[in-house]
Amino acid sequence: MKIKTLKALNLLLLFLVFSACKNEQKDKNNGSEEPQDSVELKHATNFSISDFGDYYILKIETAWPDAEKAFTYLLTKENTEIPSGLDYDKKVQIPIEKMVVTSTTHIPALEALNEENSLKGFPGLDYISSEKTRKLINSGKIKELGKNENINTEVLIDLDPEVVIGFAIDGNNKTFETIQKTGIPVMYNGDWTEKTPLGKAEWIKFFGVFYDKLDEAEKIFNKIETDYTEAKELAKSAAETPKVLSGAMFKDQWYLPHGNSWQAQFIKDANANYVYADTQGNGSMALSFENVLDKAQDADYWISAGQYTSYTQLLKESQHYEQFEAVQNKNVYSVSLTKGETGGVLYFELGPQRPDLVLKDLVSIFHPELLGNYENRFFKALEE
Repeated sequence: MKIKTLKALNLLLLFLVFSACKNEQKDKNNGSEEPQDSVELKHATNFSISDFGDYYILKIETAWPDAEKAFTYLLTKENTEIPSGLDYDKKVQIPIEKMVVTSTTHIPALEALNEENSLKGFPGLDYISSEKTRKLINSGKIKELGKNENINTEVLIDLDPEVVIGFAIDGNNKTFETIQKTGIPVMYNGDWTEKTPLGKAEWIKFFGVFYDKLDEAEKIFNKIETDYTEAKELAKSAAETPKVLSGAMFKDQWYLPHGNSWQAQFIKDANANYVYADTQGNGSMALSFENVLDKAQDADYWISAGQYTSYTQLLKESQHYEQFEAVQNKNVYSVSLTKGETGGVLYFELGPQRPDLVLKDLVSIFHPELLGNYENRFFKALEE
């Protein structure tokens, strides 16, 4: 009886040792090991990068406003052994050679990384303003894919991209679902959901991972951050802090950014007082003309004046605009005067990637004595 008991105990001990070894091996392969390098994101809050040496985990926290789930993407180098228990939504091998993007805001990052030649298709080529990328379009190297909400999947499949970088306002995109059924992964970029100018710009690191150029992307961003900070500090030295109005009328409503928006942050960092700085919310405010006139009639400057490019056009739309001192003093500035050869507005393409240039524009407008002969890149005074 004692011998049987001893044998049973020995068998139990062997079982426990075997189970412990098996669990230890499982722990080694379940993807829970620590990244080799911690990728610092200084301003962006809606994505993260974990560097494991031969592969990256890219997590998108907010692909669109109020997104109910995060997306986890595995970007792996060739011949990399991936832990068996790793959990992810989509996988792609890097560096990428053929890509499709769906927002013009993605293009400046590709150009900054010298990877614009990897771009093979885009929905709405006329919206692209960059001279560099337009040369590729004109030579037939980038194909038209139709509209973002209705991409021509036949053309896309023929291009055979390794990945499609998706842009979406919500999770209901049947076109992306169709694309993914063909085996082409769609990976979401949520740069536009960031709340600060530098937060948006830091998404160049998102693209840096796809080309295995994370170090280069970090250097590019650090330079943008430095230039932005220097412009912000310079603005603080201005003797005056002007009052600023933003936005424009559409039908019966004047649409303006909230005081906690990234647009308002630009005005604040340029050392100016935004008339609605004390408001908070998502999206844009919609106010009556009378409300805005009452609060901003004496504003020194009016920026982002919609699609208007001249005072003639502005006053033709409504003579009531003449009641604003900024209009009387010819201090109205718009981004609609700087366009690409096919009509795309450069600000909407390059501005999110280069907040340092946007801020310098505003500093030169609000405090012209500080930047001397600086030539504005985006914001231009309305023509007569």
